[in-house]
Amino acid sequence: MTAGPEEQSGLTALARGLSAPKGFVDASLATPAPGTIRLLGGIPAPEALPVEAIGKASAQLWQTPDAAIASLQYAPARGSAALCDWIAKREGVDPSRIVVTNGGMHGLALAVLTVVERGATVAVDDPVFPGFLWALEVATTRILPVPVVADGFDVEHLARRLATGARIAAAYTVPDFHNPAQVSLSAPKRQALIELAERYGFYVIVDNPYRELRFGGQDQGVGVFNQSDRAIHVNTFTKTLGPGWRVGWLVLPDHLVDPVIRLRNRLDVHTSSVTQAIIERLLTDDAEWFDRIVRSAIALYQERADVLIDALEEQLPGALHIVAPEGGLFLWPRLTDDAVDPAALFRRAAAHGVIYQQGEFFAADPRQRSSARHLRFAYSDRTPEELREAVRRLALAF
Repeated sequence: MTAGPEEQSGLTALARGLSAPKGFVDASLATPAPGTIRLLGGIPAPEALPVEAIGKASAQLWQTPDAAIASLQYAPARGSAALCDWIAKREGVDPSRIVVTNGGMHGLALAVLTVVERGATVAVDDPVFPGFLWALEVATTRILPVPVVADGFDVEHLARRLATGARIAAAYTVPDFHNPAQVSLSAPKRQALIELAERYGFYVIVDNPYRELRFGGQDQGVGVFNQSDRAIHVNTFTKTLGPGWRVGWLVLPDHLVDPVIRLRNRLDVHTSSVTQAIIERLLTDDAEWFDRIVRSAIALYQERADVLIDALEEQLPGALHIVAPEGGLFLWPRLTDDAVDPAALFRRAAAHGVIYQQGEFFAADPRQRSSARHLRFAYSDRTPEELREAVRRLALAF
């Protein structure tokens, strides 16, 4: 039910202005017909979640009275010392620059609220992860779409726009295994983007939840981001240990740490002490544990990506232009036949019992129709058998 003018009158301008979830969210949250195979979200495979280890760590916490009591008290706004130390070592920075967050979206919102003035313009990936646009709405709806090409965010395009007078408060990109476009930002472009930020005085919001999940290609590195005073690096345990934790982190320049802390003291105060305590135990009791969990997940996702691609090429030869991913959780194939209507194809596919994300949902610039020719398949939480069956149903839709 849509609120009428009388219900809207008591809302703030911000609450009234927030866009209603459409497309991407509708597809992700709607209840499908029984038996439908969902290739919708970047959801960790159930088999990849370390349930047994989590159970043991949880039990150990509650069997240690001093630790259990401490976990039920307030925690530092920046995060627990042990967890910040572990993250900082992995990121190659001083622990004082780490702020633990309630997941990746919280980190994005804190970044926006800290460095984006109301009504400012922010450069964003095109196609873009829609969730960032929702986080951005707390400050602005003014965006400058920047194409995502074969080696990531088109830094040269942004440089041309800035040289001709465009001004931005921040630039947002997913540098590793982009959602949805699956590409990674090349090392030279990472350096060029930071240099551009330093020259024009904007911040780079680096959204990197898939970084650990590489199964091919060359790591392009994050040092250029973590060493810059102009980058806010956002990451999360969502794609490795599970989204239910709601635990992530920010790597901040020194001068932004205090402003972010002051901001969150007026919002959520701190991340759950209990979840931090359990994750600390998982990460620190065995120094190699997290890497083993990640390696196991990588093998699983590589197998599923390969199965999906093989099935598409076998059952729909020539129908889709496919680039094999080097990591992450998504495939972003493009329809090769311009006569195929993507919206009609989606409806037929749903009728045959398979649903996915339509490319148009990711377009930052609605005038650009290139995203609409793409389909985003999430393969992470589907078994090889389900993936083959999903492609069989998709072939019927064609």
